[in-house]
Amino acid sequence: MKRFMLGLVFSVALIGCTNKEEPTAKIATEKQATADVRVGKAFAERECKGCHGLDGRGAAPGIPHLAAQRERYLLAAINEYKEGKRAHAAPRQMAESMSATDVRHVAAYYAGLPPIAAASGKNAQLFSPYENGKALAPACAKCHGEDGNSKIPGTPSLAGQQPRYFVVAIQEYLNRDRKKTQMHPMLAGLSRLDMESLALYFASQTPVPRAAPLVGDPAAGEPLSAVCGGCHGSHGVSTDAATPSLAGQDARYLVEAIKAYRTTRKRENMRLYVSGLSDKDIKNVAAFYVVQKSKAAEKGQTIVQELIDKCERCHGAVVDNPAMAIPKISGQDRDYLIMALRAYRDDKRESTTMHKMSLPYGDSIIESVASSYASQPAK
Repeated sequence: MKRFMLGLVFSVALIGCTNKEEPTAKIATEKQATADVRVGKAFAERECKGCHGLDGRGAAPGIPHLAAQRERYLLAAINEYKEGKRAHAAPRQMAESMSATDVRHVAAYYAGLPPIAAASGKNAQLFSPYENGKALAPACAKCHGEDGNSKIPGTPSLAGQQPRYFVVAIQEYLNRDRKKTQMHPMLAGLSRLDMESLALYFASQTPVPRAAPLVGDPAAGEPLSAVCGGCHGSHGVSTDAATPSLAGQDARYLVEAIKAYRTTRKRENMRLYVSGLSDKDIKNVAAFYVVQKSKAAEKGQTIVQELIDKCERCHGAVVDNPAMAIPKISGQDRDYLIMALRAYRDDKRESTTMHKMSLPYGDSIIESVASSYASQPAK
């Protein structure tokens, strides 16, 4: 979408799965004995209700609901605190003092409670980064075009641009790492979420083809572009969210940008390369990229649903998988889901599968996925 909080009592990492054999085997051994939910309730009354309530509802935003959570997952989560694999101080300290019997009883108690009622208020508000970006985009249209295809010489097109690069570029303007422009006052009011939303919206627009510029020779620029292709992709179409596409870009903007790396823009590898180019070379390289066909970098209209479909492969399963401890996340606290996904993305919480799933995504995508699950009825 990179931050944390809390001193939860259990703070169960409710988005992700325990994917190691050792904890699963330990759970199976512990469950051989019968859990007593009455004893578990008494323990929850003494130790847990301040944060998770006797009904299993998180007492504040950012605290997970435990009611009707899978018992296997609750056991795994508490044991990971006991083993020092999770870092929140309060639940870790409590878990260290809990016996295996305590763990078994309290997990059974919360697992046996009815699901928390349907979300309301903030928890039920769906967030779409694409639609948010679309709503913000008209402010950019005067210069960059309604769909991000600029018609003003010297003004870059935004259509099809890589989203992570887009956000970095905005930040460089704000930090004065790029020359001041008339858009500085507009950028200052954008939140990180707004920046990412705009980036996703414009990344999802289709770049229009451009005619060859009046200055520069595309044929002469092609061999000079060979070094550029290693980062910017074949014919200037980048496949890296942090590296800009050059294909179909405005000619004057490309020339000015390339020259800026000689002086004001802070990219050492770019400076080393462009310092060896003459002004004529730069115009030829720019001309080559102008006439290349580009494409949308993202599918913003469907990206969130596609990600949720992937999540459903594990989290949407009706039957508990005995080989893995997978949590239920429908109806879970929205703020907690956001924090959990960020933690996996930033490698602050263990799960190889979840880290790989969440690594590419900024806060806007994470918030959208979290709001979608939080708005669903708990199961």
